[in-house]
Amino acid sequence: MLNDSLIRAALLTRLRNAHPKPKALIEELRVHNGNAIADVVAIHSEAHCYEIKGDGDKIERIAQQGLYYDLAFRKVTLVTTSKHIVKAIKIAPSHWGILEAKCNSSNRIVFKSVRQVKKSAAFNKQIALLTLWRNELLDIALELEEKVQSKTNRDSLSSLISRAFGAQELSLTIGKALVLRSLIKDQA
Repeated sequence: MLNDSLIRAALLTRLRNAHPKPKALIEELRVHNGNAIADVVAIHSEAHCYEIKGDGDKIERIAQQGLYYDLAFRKVTLVTTSKHIVKAIKIAPSHWGILEAKCNSSNRIVFKSVRQVKKSAAFNKQIALLTLWRNELLDIALELEEKVQSKTNRDSLSSLISRAFGAQELSLTIGKALVLRSLIKDQA
């Protein structure tokens, strides 16, 4: 039985060995003020969310989770097992990538691409910014405008920042902030 932790370990290995390598890999990233938690986020220039559904998971949950992921990420890939693949193809949004996790003859987990990822049209700049911590938002806002109050809340900061950037530029800016967070965490 392929569960979340086995698939996650294999996925992380695959992503670490990818060419080009991601600048950072983040597990359990809270999105949309904690309404959803992305299993794995790989950051190349932009954040790419990977949602894992093992044999024991309810694949139907992606319908609700997907609403939040599509707002927060321009790219989302579902990683699931043979048990769920038919249903996944039916219920995952058509722009999501789908990877099927299987055990090969050596009992190692391998991945088969079922569908290529496309960019989400639902991406919402302000909601995507809520993936960042307040201090990260403040750093970005201070680069834009000197008159930002240090007491400004996350919602106000995300609103201010979202007006200053286009979708792609903002997605790249969020990616940079998440890479920096990951680097600081690794040094601690």
